[in-house]
Amino acid sequence: MEKVYFWWTIFGVVALATGRIGLTNGEDEGLSVGFYSKTCPSAEQIVRNSVAKAVAKDPGQAAGIIRLYFHDCIVGGCDGSILLDSIPGITNSFDIERHSPGNPLLRGFQIIDNAKSKLESRCPQTVSCSDILAFAARDSVLATGGFSYPVPAGRRDGRVSNGSAVFTNVPPVTPNITRLKQHFEARGLSLKDMVALSGAHSIGFTPCGAFSNRLYFFNETVETDPSLDPKFAAFLKTQCPKGKFDGTADLDNVTPNSLDVQFYENLKKKMGVLSSDQAMEDDQLTVAMVRQYRSSQSLWKADFVAAMVKVGNMKVLTGTQGEIRRNCSALN
Repeated sequence: MEKVYFWWTIFGVVALATGRIGLTNGEDEGLSVGFYSKTCPSAEQIVRNSVAKAVAKDPGQAAGIIRLYFHDCIVGGCDGSILLDSIPGITNSFDIERHSPGNPLLRGFQIIDNAKSKLESRCPQTVSCSDILAFAARDSVLATGGFSYPVPAGRRDGRVSNGSAVFTNVPPVTPNITRLKQHFEARGLSLKDMVALSGAHSIGFTPCGAFSNRLYFFNETVETDPSLDPKFAAFLKTQCPKGKFDGTADLDNVTPNSLDVQFYENLKKKMGVLSSDQAMEDDQLTVAMVRQYRSSQSLWKADFVAAMVKVGNMKVLTGTQGEIRRNCSALN
């Protein structure tokens, strides 16, 4: 696998270099790289092995884990709350993030559970589920993109999962870039973070319902969104026939299992599946960044890494806050 390393800060790239990735200002809120070096030295390797094994069998799991990580952090902070499961007869499934209708097609839970089980055998109640998820997201990037980065750790697990908060915090699928910019900035993420993180859509799939309106119900006079390439729109209609919206489609139909800049190439060819993605190609707020990433994979990787770590610092619990769960799907 290709290894690309960068020097960067949490607020942006300051220089590119060949060598080992280093943090200049990525440790915050009580988090630190190598947090488990003394208490559980094998922690990160155990997670990496679990991810590598699972992704080797099913490459799509990598996208699932990255999405779990982002959706955990964007809703109430990086506290592992998305991993909590409902208790039959006690909690309503829709009351928690994991089963919220606003979080369709979540996957990757078993990978996190497998890593947690191994860690509990090796280092009981030491490594938090929220840190496991952050490590696993990084390792999913390595497995599909061939590049890695250090993850500041020390998060603790939250005791609350709020299903209703999913709808207001997960970014909407909208071509309104100004609205999306405001949504990300209100949560401490910049427009550059948004565009860089969107590159994760070079892997994974999306439910047909997320874009079917572009295929069949664009407006009163035009059935299909004209910002879609006609041949690509016809292909998507074979994946998502009219009236049958329970299927899925790859977000990148060229290199669906490789985390790369093909996503930005697709936008140039009007092959962005989601309206929120395709809009970045035409909006003056984002088009320059899209073109830069298209022409420089190393720049995108640096900005993507910086944004991923920035996401991981959102409203973390540290010190004596929260808990270290024995089981990621249930409170202690």
